[in-house]
Amino acid sequence: MDYPLFTKLAAEFFGTAILMIFGNGSVANVELKNTKGHHAGWLNIAMGYGFGVMFPVLMFGSVSGAHINPAMTIAQAVNGLFPWSDVLPYIVAQLLGALLGQLIVYITYYPHYKETEDAEAILGTFCTTDADNQKVNYFLNEMFGTLVLVFGALCCLSLAWGKQDYAAASIVIGFIVWGLVTSMGGPTGPGLNPARDLMPRLLHAILPIPHKGSSRWGEAWIPVVAPIVGAIIGAWLFVFFFAS
Repeated sequence: MDYPLFTKLAAEFFGTAILMIFGNGSVANVELKNTKGHHAGWLNIAMGYGFGVMFPVLMFGSVSGAHINPAMTIAQAVNGLFPWSDVLPYIVAQLLGALLGQLIVYITYYPHYKETEDAEAILGTFCTTDADNQKVNYFLNEMFGTLVLVFGALCCLSLAWGKQDYAAASIVIGFIVWGLVTSMGGPTGPGLNPARDLMPRLLHAILPIPHKGSSRWGEAWIPVVAPIVGAIIGAWLFVFFFAS
């Protein structure tokens, strides 16, 4: 069934919001002071992001494709898999969804934001940073991580087995994200998604959070540009080797 563009945009909006609630919500649960999950660990965060991708793909994949990521949308358009006319509306919906999702995380963890004095912990619940403060490493990690994500997602959803069992393909994509966070997430977070980093970083800059520190805008271009580059390469690899 081909849904109207408005319905597709609603799917992208709510899907990206759900990604933020599960993903950055899990970070807030681990990093912020006095939560029930304080110091629960990296696997808790990885699981949150894995589910944060898996559920929207299951819910909305048949409606909009569940890109929930501007890098995925741009990469598919560049490689002839998605109409350019829908790119800007999709990205706007994704950005607004990320904004809503992060705002919900902030509201639900509001008391814990007030109690937390560690600026890095607070920033980590909004956006990515490089653990070693090296912009080259930051770029490479986000680029290669997104490359693997997009390549893997397109293979799962577009090859014969994925088309025959969309739910199974969606679950595997969630595990790809879960695995990427555990394997390649150490240096940066990771973001792998311009909307997941840019809009929460904007909220971090404007919300009145005590002890929040800098929003680090000097490096904010990296988790926007690097995922787009990686996604384009990942989609190209899929088209070149496997698209019929």
